[in-house]
Amino acid sequence: MTKARVRETQGDELLVKKSAAWFLGGFHAFLRPYLRRHFHSIAIDRSTHPAADFASDAPLIVYANHPSWWDPLIAHFLHRALFPQRHFFAPIDSDALEQYSVFEKLGFYGVKLSSTSGAASFLKKSVSILNQPDSAIWITPEGRFADVRDHGAELMPGLSHLCKRSDHAVALPLALEYVFWEERLPVCLVSLGVPLRTGDYPEWSKPDWAKHLAGGLRDAQTRLAELTISRSCEPFDNLLSGTRGGGWVYDSCRRVKAMLTGKSFKAGHGDQFQ
Repeated sequence: MTKARVRETQGDELLVKKSAAWFLGGFHAFLRPYLRRHFHSIAIDRSTHPAADFASDAPLIVYANHPSWWDPLIAHFLHRALFPQRHFFAPIDSDALEQYSVFEKLGFYGVKLSSTSGAASFLKKSVSILNQPDSAIWITPEGRFADVRDHGAELMPGLSHLCKRSDHAVALPLALEYVFWEERLPVCLVSLGVPLRTGDYPEWSKPDWAKHLAGGLRDAQTRLAELTISRSCEPFDNLLSGTRGGGWVYDSCRRVKAMLTGKSFKAGHGDQFQ
């Protein structure tokens, strides 16, 4: 550990509790079928899919755009799919955490970034997490729900401050889109950007970090938008196959009709992610 890290946290004390393995197991036993009911597929851009030992020597900061209510649940699913050996953490507005208190058992920790003391608390808690090499912090630095085509907003300063404070983490941009293609339910598409090791750029100021972090996220969003417009599942690895067809009642009628006419029944309306 460097002297700088000791000064930040006064040791390796973890200020946010790690989630209990048994509780996470139960949560994901619920989460997978829940997502299957609400999505046709969750898929990641194959060219950006990380190896299993990605950045295994350093903690991760995964920072993503924030298009919908689904983002915290999708983040938890992606974390287990991509980085199963790491502990999940994510800052969340303190008022929202009070409303969804179960999130605290899932690695979410409350912050009040609108105040100076809240920002200081965020940095203190987050740095203590990053002192654990098997951790990953998931952040949506836009600070609000934002359309995937809105690239103009500046990211909240907490992320660049955190990267400046840490000399041993990896900042990884992640782009999300929720789109409707050929099925009744949406597809969640994911693309990862170029990772930045914080220790490689000690000369960067906070404005430098803000510029490069925003550029990495917007580049990932632009690439994902191009893949989304192409409307092809070929570039993607399917992480979760969900529900196909038009619903139980409609598909039951279609199934009976197929049986009576001697034709094979196909629940899906297209060939994407089959």
